[in-house]
Amino acid sequence: MTERASSTKLIIDYPWTKTKEEIADLYQVNEDIGLPEERVRKDFENYGPNELPAEESKPLWKLILEQFDDLLVKILLAAACISFVLALFEEHKEEDSLVAAFVEPLVILLILIANAAVGVWQERNAESAIEALKEYEPEIAQVIRQNRSGHIQRIKARDLVPGDIVEVSVGDKVPADIRITKIYSTTLRVDQSLLTGESVSIIKHTDPILDLRAVNQDKKNILFSGTNIAAGKCRGIVIGTGLNTEIGKKFYFHI
Repeated sequence: MTERASSTKLIIDYPWTKTKEEIADLYQVNEDIGLPEERVRKDFENYGPNELPAEESKPLWKLILEQFDDLLVKILLAAACISFVLALFEEHKEEDSLVAAFVEPLVILLILIANAAVGVWQERNAESAIEALKEYEPEIAQVIRQNRSGHIQRIKARDLVPGDIVEVSVGDKVPADIRITKIYSTTLRVDQSLLTGESVSIIKHTDPILDLRAVNQDKKNILFSGTNIAAGKCRGIVIGTGLNTEIGKKFYFHI
């Protein structure tokens, strides 16, 4: 089966291993004039907007209830209730024995409450992480499409589709995952600490990387959505949008 991109498959396997000519051929796009509008509309319908989906914040009461929606927690809660009832109806000759009878159910309840508190705290942290990731989404992208005869136009970044020809320069935020095809400057440096944690900007190039297991740090011919151009200017082909970007996969891990 051919790997050529179409309206039904626009996610190319191992794009960093392919030459820029192979990428252009797989997406059936001319780098100088871009995609036709009809293709853009069709692909946008199939793949949706180039953005991370909005997540509604759950109310606190719902988060608390979810912490008790677990079989083991339910068993412990039932055990605490039974233990409490037994302690209530047992005959206790001394006050110390009465107090001791209630220790076990109280300890179980305290453990369950502590577990619920930790669970709610983790959920809130995850929601904060998701919101933080969304803040790195750029609003505008510079794209080349056939309706403008190869001229650069500014569009909403959410309207990008795989196969679009995009240009970015120093100070820009990368609007999607992009396979670099042309570098206009002497060097191209990218700050991708958001994604990889690297403390210094990384020099990028256009050559294929012949390692199927390459990690993001080693994909020197790929620009990742949400990262920043620290120096230089380049052109490339969009290979991933929305949840199909590396930052999108990170976002999906949190939800």
